[in-house]
Amino acid sequence: MPLKTSDATVGTFDGEFDKFVAEAPNNKANLILFLADVDPATKLSWCPDCVRAEPVIYKKLEEFSGDVVLLRAYVGDRPTWRNPQHPWRVDPKFRLKGVPTLILWEDDEDKRRRLEDHEAHLEDKIANLLGEV
Repeated sequence: MPLKTSDATVGTFDGEFDKFVAEAPNNKANLILFLADVDPATKLSWCPDCVRAEPVIYKKLEEFSGDVVLLRAYVGDRPTWRNPQHPWRVDPKFRLKGVPTLILWEDDEDKRRRLEDHEAHLEDKIANLLGEV
């Protein structure tokens, strides 16, 4: 099966996340990619690290053999993300510090792995993350 994606915003995340978790046992790899929103003026993400990482992440996920599900979660515009009380910054499941952040989701918190903004664009790091499933 090719890469299956779904998208969520802060407002729609809970419902999408519930579906994601419910379907997780059916897949070899379940990932959440936290990204910055697209700037309507430029049609690009306002986050240069996201612009750099996204194509690399998608390429590596497409190369992975097995059922892969990717939930893309958009953090909002720059002012929304900069708020220290952003829901995904304070949620104990995620504790985001930067975007992009790629999380290999496991029900067991001790088995969850992540790549944060400074490493999410590195092919070898993505391959190592996927190699853990």
